[in-house]
Amino acid sequence: MSGPEDRIVKHYTKGGLFDRIMEGLSASGKEAVALRPEDLKPVDEFHIGGVEATNELLDQLEVGKDTRVLDIGSGIGGPARHIVSRHGAQVTGLDLTAEFVDTAKKLTELVGLGAVFQVGSALDMPFDADQFDVATLIHVGMNLPDKPKLFAEVARVLCPGGTFAVYDVMQLGEEHPAFPLPWASVPEASFLERPSTYIDSASSAGFTLVVQRERGEFAREFFEKLAASLAGSTPPPLGLGLLMGADAQVKVRNMVSAVGSGHIAPVEMIFRAPN
Repeated sequence: MSGPEDRIVKHYTKGGLFDRIMEGLSASGKEAVALRPEDLKPVDEFHIGGVEATNELLDQLEVGKDTRVLDIGSGIGGPARHIVSRHGAQVTGLDLTAEFVDTAKKLTELVGLGAVFQVGSALDMPFDADQFDVATLIHVGMNLPDKPKLFAEVARVLCPGGTFAVYDVMQLGEEHPAFPLPWASVPEASFLERPSTYIDSASSAGFTLVVQRERGEFAREFFEKLAASLAGSTPPPLGLGLLMGADAQVKVRNMVSAVGSGHIAPVEMIFRAPN
């Protein structure tokens, strides 16, 4: 594992994550024996906008029960499970953090869905060529230092004419955000890039840009609500604070400030692989 990847794993690994999620579910009145995918939404959609953003991205894709979907940087499995639940697709999740993958597997089994998860790097994926029809990357690129390598790997594992849907935080202005942030505690673990870097990297790998949408206002509204939910002395029993750790409020405040200034924002991009 490379130096940047090791820092990423250390940033996201908190220890005892599954047990803390189960405790949060119990405190929220949810029983494991009757758990539904939607019960996990407060904690398993670790990106700006949560499931609303996931749905808006999926609305732009052609996904059905026979579609083979790869969710890159799948975390604890929220978007992957949502794709299975919504579309009945065949979904594989890939994540660098072993604790996330272990938690994703356990939660997916609890809610009775069929997504599969494995540990691996987005820059050296453990898959054969032409294995997937659709790939998604949701708030992951900020942790990936080599965007050309990312796009080259996605081009390799996608079938000809496949779709790559990206929803990442990107650098728009000149100022860099203060740390810590939800995806990185220190600058050395953050790899924010401008949209042009994504587009150039995609073009070099043979992709064609189909859709691009900047979502700054959407992000500002979302983080204002999230900051308010974390403002009390006691955080909610089930929420993104379980993933971000004890400094969740600081991470959210820094994110709100950076998004509010317009220097960073989430951006949707949908690319088509060559035929």
